[in-house]
Amino acid sequence: MQLAAIIVSLVLTVVGVALLARAIGQFVRYFQLGQPVPAGTRTDHPYQRSVTLVREFLGHTRMNRWGVVGIAHWFVAIGFLTLPPTIITAYGQLFRADWTLPVIGGFLPYEMYIEFISAMTTLGIAVLIVIRLLNLPSRPGRKSRFTGSKMGQAYFVEYVILTIGLAIYVLRGLEGALHQVDGYQAAYFASYPLVVAFQGLSLTALQNLVYLFAMVKLSTTMIWMITVSLNTNMGVAWHRFLAFPNIWFKREATGDTALGALQPMTSGGQPIDFTDPGDDDVFGVSQVEQFSWKGLLDFSTCTECGRCQSQCPAWNTGKPLSPKLLMMSLRDHAHAKAPYLLAGGGKTMEGEEKASAEALKDVPAAALAEAERPLIGTLEENGVIDPDVLWSCTTCGACVEQCPVDIEHVDHIVDMRRYQVMIESAFPSEAGTMLKNLEKKGNPWGLAKKQRLQWLKEVDFEVPVVGKDIEDLTEVEYLYWVGCAGALEDRAKKTTKAFAELLHIAGVKFAIMGGDEKCTGDSARRLGNEPLFQELGMENVMSLNTAFGEETDDEGHVTAESKKPRSAKKIVATCPHCLNTLGNEYPQLGGDYEVIHHTQLLQHLIDEGKLIPVTPVEGLITYHDPCYLGRHNKIYTPPREIIANVPGLRNEEMHRHKERGFCCGAGGARMWMEERIGKRVNDERVDEALALNPDIVSTACPFCLVMLTDSVNGKKNDGKAKESVQVVDVAQLLLESVKTPLDPAGEAEAENAPEPEPVK
Repeated sequence: MQLAAIIVSLVLTVVGVALLARAIGQFVRYFQLGQPVPAGTRTDHPYQRSVTLVREFLGHTRMNRWGVVGIAHWFVAIGFLTLPPTIITAYGQLFRADWTLPVIGGFLPYEMYIEFISAMTTLGIAVLIVIRLLNLPSRPGRKSRFTGSKMGQAYFVEYVILTIGLAIYVLRGLEGALHQVDGYQAAYFASYPLVVAFQGLSLTALQNLVYLFAMVKLSTTMIWMITVSLNTNMGVAWHRFLAFPNIWFKREATGDTALGALQPMTSGGQPIDFTDPGDDDVFGVSQVEQFSWKGLLDFSTCTECGRCQSQCPAWNTGKPLSPKLLMMSLRDHAHAKAPYLLAGGGKTMEGEEKASAEALKDVPAAALAEAERPLIGTLEENGVIDPDVLWSCTTCGACVEQCPVDIEHVDHIVDMRRYQVMIESAFPSEAGTMLKNLEKKGNPWGLAKKQRLQWLKEVDFEVPVVGKDIEDLTEVEYLYWVGCAGALEDRAKKTTKAFAELLHIAGVKFAIMGGDEKCTGDSARRLGNEPLFQELGMENVMSLNTAFGEETDDEGHVTAESKKPRSAKKIVATCPHCLNTLGNEYPQLGGDYEVIHHTQLLQHLIDEGKLIPVTPVEGLITYHDPCYLGRHNKIYTPPREIIANVPGLRNEEMHRHKERGFCCGAGGARMWMEERIGKRVNDERVDEALALNPDIVSTACPFCLVMLTDSVNGKKNDGKAKESVQVVDVAQLLLESVKTPLDPAGEAEAENAPEPEPVK
């Protein structure tokens, strides 16, 4: 028994270690195929990155959002990292059954730790197996987050862990029997029942069982190692290694998710200058090797857990996009194509082969066939990613928010969109109208810039316009960035007027840009038209810097002599998309501003007593979190505090809210595209809201307001929603409560009464 155990274990060890070393080398060469990233963007603040890695791993900050799953996985992960000493012990036991580690082998705290962690790892993996079985892909529809995952690989990994955990547990019992433990001892508190069970066996029997189970433990470990080494695209196994560098190299060293600002377009690791692009610049991604090395690392790290899929609004409404399946497709394609690329294969911008036929003669036929597949193409074209997958994305960020290994799905989707828009001109036709309107008129509706001031005629107080009523913003506290929707869309204008009136009541001095304000370019950028975004952005930055009293050079950058402190450049926006672009993306274009959302300012004014909600607004209300306010900018509390301050309202949360909030369907330029596949995203969200039988559905975004209103009105017409339900912005609710109602006898007198003084 001993001889067989030694031979089997050592042979498998030699093979396993050799294959693992080869696989690591393959990964290094594979990641080098990706494009470089801008210098310092992934390696800045190394100490902070290390702290983030330790915090995310030990705290399991994403996994623990899933309750028992997070706890079970934590013990499995800790067991994987801290139980390798039991492997060394097993090798020693092959040669001497009662062998223990020097120094710490008989150290009580060490033995108790091994007992506890091995037992909890075994229990943890058993829990995860049960959870996987309960969430089988055979569940109806798309309810299982494991739909599309490689279940055979997952079960292999899970049963390997279970087998190793049980082997450790049995070996501990045999060790106790060999050491003649004749009573309960803390060192064997978990395995003591086995110690008792084995006490009646002879010394030879105990030794042979130790040899057997040491072989089982080591052989299982090495078979796992051999299997994963031969399958480098086996994410469910490799994520336990690759997750660590993937988290360390994440976009934000502080640990924030890769949301908010999109990254500038780069080629060869350098930002593209669209005023004078280089001849060799690559626009977007049309080949898998054009992703950065971090992108290739992202794809390989995907563990196929499906948390992103379970939260994705596209997947939940019958669209072809699943963030998980997208990552898996890119990973499998990249690994299959790698031999071709490593041999020097690849195509130039003109479509010519880089390597000679001689250099490619030893490349496997499967890799050559994979290289012929277009990255983006229909099923008939044998494409890796169907175009409908790209255009289904709302860039809501639910996938990025939920991913336990920090994959940056949205950035990769937008990179592929950029190529489709800028090079292929292949995008939904209706979005083309929006782009033309932005180019010609500076707004998605194609209206004249004077229309941006029409809402001023509908308020009975003065709103200063920069360049018309005031020279610059030095005389006011805030610049109110109205936004295209807020100035031009009828439903959103109600929010604009309500917010402006609230500021007037509170005595806040503010001004607007008026006709000089153009679209921030949010939709253009997320559609993939980066040059148009930069054109609009630069014009806005120059206008804003001038309005703030700063001088700019010929390239639009603020001169050092005129630069104002950040606290003096305050902008408030009612649109989260404008908020995100102005605050997070315009710094890329030389615009550095302090930007807040209108709900933040309104709550601040309530706290200061400048706005006092007094009139009850009766009814049950449910609040919808805008994705670009919540997940992208982490603003969840102010809207809810405003609602809580309005007397009479009873707030009830929808099932999916805050970090798990469900998209309205307008983000990612989807506001300007038709939904032709599956259920409309806004209908799905409204169905969830109406299930609470509310009187009011509230939000804090003009895009959300439009989408939710359209769906609610449609359901009213179909008799699926009560006529009294209304969709409003929180600013409208607050204004209704701040205004003191007049008794009927005083209404006539009030019409002729002088304008009241602002609340102090």
